[in-house]
Formats: sequence, C-alpha cells, structure tokens
Amino acid sequence: MLVVADAHLGQVPPAIESAFHKFLEAVPDLGQALLINGDLFDFWFEYRAVIPRRHFGTVARLQTLRAKGIPITLVGGNHDRWGGDFLTKDLGIAFYGGEAEIDVAGRRSFVAHGDGLTEQHWSAHLMHRVTRHPLTVRVFRALHPDIGFWIAHKLSGTLADNTRDPAVLDRAARAQARYATDLLARRGDLGLVILAHTHRPALEELGNRRAYLNPGAFLDGYRYAVVTQDSIELKTFQ
Repeated sequence: MLVVADAHLGQVPPAIESAFHKFLEAVPDLGQALLINGDLFDFWFEYRAVIPRRHFGTVARLQTLRAKGIPITLVGGNHDRWGGDFLTKDLGIAFYGGEAEIDVAGRRSFVAHGDGLTEQHWSAHLMHRVTRHPLTVRVFRALHPDIGFWIAHKLSGTLADNTRDPAVLDRAARAQARYATDLLARRGDLGLVILAHTHRPALEELGNRRAYLNPGAFLDGYRYAVVTQDSIELKTFQ
C-alpha cells in the first residue's frame, strides 16, 4: 500500500500540484492501494450540493484510480476532515473524519493525521478543538459556500500548525514518535502506527513486524511511503 500525506493542494505552487497529479497517475504502477493520511487539500468542506471547485483536477484523477479498481482510503487532517457522501458514495473512497483502525498491507494499523495528539503550542490545541466541534461545523455549513471557502482560505495558515517554527515542529515530531511507541507498547494487537501532520518523515521498526511510520509531506520533496507485508520504505516520487 502507498501512504502519502500533507500535499496541501490549493495552497502549494502549481509545480507541486502537478507532481501530485503525476503521482496519482502512477499509483497503479507503484502499489495496489492508496492511503492518504490527511491534508490532501489545503481546505475541503462538503456542503450538501457543493464541493470546492479548485480541486476538480485532483478529484477527477481519484475517480480514475477508483475506476481502475485501486482502493483509496482518506483519513481527514486538520484541513480536510469535513468530507461526506461525495467522497464515500460518488467516488467510492473509504473516508474517516478522524483516527481509524484499518488493515494496511496485512498489518492492523492505527492511522491518524496527528493534529491534536502532540501539539506543542496552545493555539494549535485550541484550533483543533474549535474546528472539530459540531457547533462550528453547523455554523460553517449555514454560510453561503462562497463565503465559507473565502473565510477558510484566509485562515489557512492558522488552520495549519499555527507556527512555522521548525524547532516547534521538531519537538512535535519527537512527541509523535513517543506517542506511537507508547501506543504500540499498550496495544499488542497493533502492528503499525501511521501519523503525519509534522511534515517530518519517520520510520521506527520495533521488531516483530511492528513499526511507527510518518511518510513526511508530499509538498516537501514529493515524499511518500510503501508498506508491504514484509517491509516499509520511505520514498521520494521522481
């Protein structure tokens, strides 16, 4: 299974979006299934009859993959956890708005984007709670989509990590690794923990086919990972 995260399409330069589209087109040659662990889009919110227009090209490529029989799982991140019937019914994607426990290449896996788990700044904790609260979602859904999308794009930087300080992100990455190893120690039934969000790639093999994986950010060097029954590899898309 291919694992990718943090492409942030809609915010990144056109060259990165183009590279991600080429990655999607190459998926059938790279692996038999695709797991997207959050922040595929810099913002995604489904109204009952409206989806973000700017992501049409990406959606079309996802639909093409599904038509080829490639299973796709999307775990929402702090930018795109507000999916719904369009993803699940129209595209046939297995969508989880938050953390999920799923099978990844024969390994029982805990998968979460990672926001809210090991934040190193109080504002990130606050934003995590506010944006996930049912009342916030109801109020946002009541807005006209043009207004809602405009507000979201204006707040894009705040909805991310609330900081661009590399030292803060490094601390968060170390905290993620501790969180993952502690979870694996408590849960003998888990074979793999997959997180993202910090944009820091990580792979810690703990023996007995148990591991912690963060594929890194696609927007930072076109990073992704490949998980099989026997191995896990961090990769760079060429």
